[in-house]
Amino acid sequence: MKTKTYGSIADLRPYLIRAGMKARIVNGERATLAVIDIEPNGVAELHHHENEQLGLIVSGEVTFHIGGEERTLQPGDVYSIPSDVPHDAKAGPLGATVVDVFIPVRADWEKLPREDASAPDWPR
Repeated sequence: MKTKTYGSIADLRPYLIRAGMKARIVNGERATLAVIDIEPNGVAELHHHENEQLGLIVSGEVTFHIGGEERTLQPGDVYSIPSDVPHDAKAGPLGATVVDVFIPVRADWEKLPREDASAPDWPR
């Protein structure tokens, strides 16, 4: 479902993508932009998906394993995960916020539970 042209991140109802991780998304016709808040020490277990994933750390720190390589990223660091490459991630002790772009659209997230709109962890 394509998102309206303008809006505020605080008006987006977050998707509960896994325990300790909420994504507020903006969908275009072919891509999804997601602002993901991760609780302290939150973990995304090893997984893969058809979507290419490009990301930016905006707050906190996240340790990634992407295609067998481990790296801890800080605000301003970026990452690229090709389609179907196994990866996992763990936020640091203060949690993290990341901005991800997925191509194609993350249609599978439409089935996930959602919360009411609320203030995000970032920006503050």
